[in-house]
Amino acid sequence: MARRGFIVLALVLAAVHAAKAQPAVPTLVVYAASDVDLAFREIKPLFENATGARVTLVLGSTGNLAKQIGHGAPADVFFAANESFVDDLRAAGAVIPQTRTLYAQGRIVLAVPKKPVIAVREIGDLLKPAVRRVAIANPAHAPYGRAAQEALERAGVWEKVKPKLVYGENIRHALQFVETGAVEAGIVALSIADAPGIAYAPIDPALYAPLNQVAAVVKRSPHPDLGAAFIRFVNGAEGRPILKRYGFLLPGEF
Repeated sequence: MARRGFIVLALVLAAVHAAKAQPAVPTLVVYAASDVDLAFREIKPLFENATGARVTLVLGSTGNLAKQIGHGAPADVFFAANESFVDDLRAAGAVIPQTRTLYAQGRIVLAVPKKPVIAVREIGDLLKPAVRRVAIANPAHAPYGRAAQEALERAGVWEKVKPKLVYGENIRHALQFVETGAVEAGIVALSIADAPGIAYAPIDPALYAPLNQVAAVVKRSPHPDLGAAFIRFVNGAEGRPILKRYGFLLPGEF
């Protein structure tokens, strides 16, 4: 009995020693705007297979994520839907300046449920009585919400559409309102609009400021080289075709 116990103890100690001998797999925490959700779901496993690292994605509105990073959230790298948020963090000393990288330009579209069909093909159609509620991301902290508001203002319909607005916490949340039928229409990112049960039409880019999307490595990251590698991966031969497939314009195209 004692001998059996000794053998078990020896096996446990050997397992512990082997585990300690194994190098820890680095984990990269990526804070990213919700508009890259679908694209990054494809990019993430490719990067993991190429590097052996593990990637944890934290998605949300750019403004809220930037605020969290500014308050010390454990992000390694930040992918913003608007460059101004990264530039504010750089001015505050929260990101590594030389890692600031333009990776995409986003676009907005009008989205409606395919059934029941309400003809919404241009911004003016949002004034129709049949369109009682319109979803956008909250302009207070979401770049796509700001772009939606700007497009409505430039089209001259903001004041009339404003009472109909339902605000999503981020652009994915705004799309969910459309998907569930909680609203008759929404203004969302092209990159997530190609969803089952959704029809969409482009919004004239002249109606809103360019959504130049920028990434940077967070200064307090314990894995700055890995964070920079992820940015290069997204901006490289592996990531660019995926971003393009989801409707993003890429650096060099605008």
